[in-house]
Amino acid sequence: MSDPSHSESVARAVERLRLAEASLSRRRQTDCGPSETARAAMRLVYDSADAGRRVTPTDIAASLGISTPTATTILKRLHDGGLVSFERNPDDGRSKYVVPTDRTADAEGVDPLAERVRTLTRGLDAETAATVSALLDAITEAVDAECR
Repeated sequence: MSDPSHSESVARAVERLRLAEASLSRRRQTDCGPSETARAAMRLVYDSADAGRRVTPTDIAASLGISTPTATTILKRLHDGGLVSFERNPDDGRSKYVVPTDRTADAEGVDPLAERVRTLTRGLDAETAATVSALLDAITEAVDAECR
């Protein structure tokens, strides 16, 4: 069993991280990097591609709780930045799929901070990486479940 002071220290560190993320989100609303909504749209495109699912702008709008025109504007910016491309939907000629253009563009194009995080985590051994990943996944689930 872990020492309570260690777990309290981790809980405080997570709270500092959450506060820093909230502060970053507010700063990004003034055009400092990609907006939170653009990052969420890009993450949805990547996650869907990883799962073998195809998404349309309408799917993205519904998932993010935004209007289709807003999603289209965001996707156009991502497309203009070379981060996504559009493929014709063979089942519906009026519809198109949104696909990632280049997975290596994820870190720098969508979120420059992601590359810094990757650099920080490269030194973790497999056991520590698994423990940290499991903890962060559990925290993510708790955050996502809040106020739903």
